[in-house]
Amino acid sequence: MTPGAASVADPEAVDLAAISLASDNDAPEWDAFVDGHPHATGYHVWAWRGVFIRAFGHEPIYLIARQDGRIVGVLPLVFINSVVFGRTLTSLPFLNYGGVVAQSDAVAQQLIDNTSEIARQRRCRYVELRHVGRRFPQLPFRQHKVAMLLRLERGMWERLDRKVRNQIRKAQKSDLTVEHGGGELRADFYAVFARNMRDLGTPVYSPRLFEEVLEAFPDRARLHVVRLNGRPVAAGLTYRTGATVEVPWASSLREYNHLCPNHLLYWNVIETATARGCEVLDFGRSTPGEGTFKFKEQWGAQPVALHWEYHLIEGTTLPNVGPTNAKYRLAIEMWKRLPLPLATRLGPRIVRGIA
Repeated sequence: MTPGAASVADPEAVDLAAISLASDNDAPEWDAFVDGHPHATGYHVWAWRGVFIRAFGHEPIYLIARQDGRIVGVLPLVFINSVVFGRTLTSLPFLNYGGVVAQSDAVAQQLIDNTSEIARQRRCRYVELRHVGRRFPQLPFRQHKVAMLLRLERGMWERLDRKVRNQIRKAQKSDLTVEHGGGELRADFYAVFARNMRDLGTPVYSPRLFEEVLEAFPDRARLHVVRLNGRPVAAGLTYRTGATVEVPWASSLREYNHLCPNHLLYWNVIETATARGCEVLDFGRSTPGEGTFKFKEQWGAQPVALHWEYHLIEGTTLPNVGPTNAKYRLAIEMWKRLPLPLATRLGPRIVRGIA
């Protein structure tokens, strides 16, 4: 019997869904279901499956639930086997959102139940589900991050805090220029991103990730670059889903912070998004109280708590592989001191194992 399928002999189970692994043949139906579900995110679309494979070499495990032949739930998962950080099963790694999308709580629970055997077969200690609101009250969770959302509308300039407007003006008067486009700006974006990640003590993603995102989503992903005398000093990647535009990755060179390039960058994002009819700017996730949180708060963005829920297979301790974990502090400080070419070369090999 298909895992999760109903038994005809059990009258209470006749409405259970049939759970199976999705294949490329399911892609059109998968996307149609995701596009029509209010709780799905832009990362649930099928094309991200290929990004995980080509950019990281990881195994995607996309579960699909059907009743009477039609899709009633999906759960995209990615299996990561890291020598340093162990084996993980995450929905979705490297991204802000993921988790279960289903038409009912019963189907959602079936999808979670089916992850147990998958996780055990791959010797994972847990399954991580990156939900916005609480989806499974019985599961332990971490609420260490928030999304910062700003409502977009006409007259945004007048809505901004006076200090923010002054910093945008300062950037404009400092001979900074800004442009937005596609893959032609990728090298400039990555030069800023790689340098900033090294300075933060964080291994950088491979440029292949951004290549794949831009190629997979030519109508949804855009790059924004701020320059000083032609040199890129701040840059960000935006990703649009419906009326929402998100900034999942953005960086600036700290020696130019006094010129406020980040303010010019985000103002360009806002102007571009508003012109395209977007209604919400998602600044991406932040840790409450930290610098990036306060920066986004200046723009009027409001925090929305994120809930990362865990289906524990063994043990009772929730994972923490982020920079707040004390055991990684020494490694972070050492990474900051690496020469940039070395950090850029080694970073992708390490970060591919950090979900």
